[in-house]
Amino acid sequence: MAADVSGPMPKSAWLYPIVALGYFGLATGLGFDEGFTGSMSGILLAIVLIPVIFGAIFAAVYHAEVIGHATGEPFGTLVLTAAVTIIEVALIASVMLSDDGGSPELARDTVFSVVMTVCTGLTGICILGGGLRFKEQVYETTGAGAYLTVLIVLVTLTLVLPNYTQGTPGPFYSSSQLAFFSVLTLILYGVFLYIQMVRHRDYFISSNGSVVAVEHAIPTTRALLSAGLLFAALTAIVLLSKKFAIVVEAGREAVGSPPAVTGLIVAILILLPESIPAFQAARRDQLQKSLNLALGSSLATIGMTFPAVAVVSLALNKPLVLGLTPRDTVLMATTLLVSSLTLGSGRTNILYGFTHLVIFAAFLFLTFQP
Repeated sequence: MAADVSGPMPKSAWLYPIVALGYFGLATGLGFDEGFTGSMSGILLAIVLIPVIFGAIFAAVYHAEVIGHATGEPFGTLVLTAAVTIIEVALIASVMLSDDGGSPELARDTVFSVVMTVCTGLTGICILGGGLRFKEQVYETTGAGAYLTVLIVLVTLTLVLPNYTQGTPGPFYSSSQLAFFSVLTLILYGVFLYIQMVRHRDYFISSNGSVVAVEHAIPTTRALLSAGLLFAALTAIVLLSKKFAIVVEAGREAVGSPPAVTGLIVAILILLPESIPAFQAARRDQLQKSLNLALGSSLATIGMTFPAVAVVSLALNKPLVLGLTPRDTVLMATTLLVSSLTLGSGRTNILYGFTHLVIFAAFLFLTFQP
């Protein structure tokens, strides 16, 4: 069920951001930033970190829902999109700036995992969940087409083209190429936001009116309070992101998983704030809002994260691996093709959702068993 944002604010919505900020101070004081040692205190801090950071994420979901109800569509969905982008950039940048040089593939692996998880896993489960309850669901094909058009271009420029440039061998852009395509990516995403927010808002609002039926029911003071608590929750998540990455990397090395698993886990973490309300919207027969949340996060991941990590790479002369492997390129091409077919008719059913989930299962298996 969706969060009851019209009722009293649950204790967890304001308690978890405070607890998370307090945990950050305690863990930092105990030297948790220096690495996971496997000591009793380190194990205890790692165990406590999981519910703390996920609690902060769920608090952020609640407050973003409150703000979304107050502002209406499509502005409401952009609140979570911006929140996810902040979390993602902070996490990737913190790992890139780590003392051991970080992982030059983390940005690529995370962006690829976000796009695959959104376009196959999240989209699939939303379509399947909505289809099981309502048989068929409708959405605006023009809006879905706009998402996919921009997504295809951004994926090609950031994850495919670096494999075929001549200035720098391998899956890299030269400094001038990285700067040029970062600016180009940011401009394209900015134009898309202008279309979504101003010029063609109706493309992203369902014709059945269900998306806007519950909006603007939140008092201004309540929305302002949630905005402050959302900021606190996001601040806590950003501060704890590096500690979470330390725990994830230690766990990955302990079980012997491939490095790409770190990018997948980071992607799942940062997508949680949007995944929950996206699925809830589909189960309320608001598939348009669900697609706005899901596909919007993919565009924001590339349109804003790529330029941000490019700035870090250029400023600090950090290597940045971008080009996908041939296997991942095939998976990405299949995903974009199937997404174009799925979201081209204006109607969905459980077959489309299940097809997306099959691709997602293949992606997950190959991530752990390359």
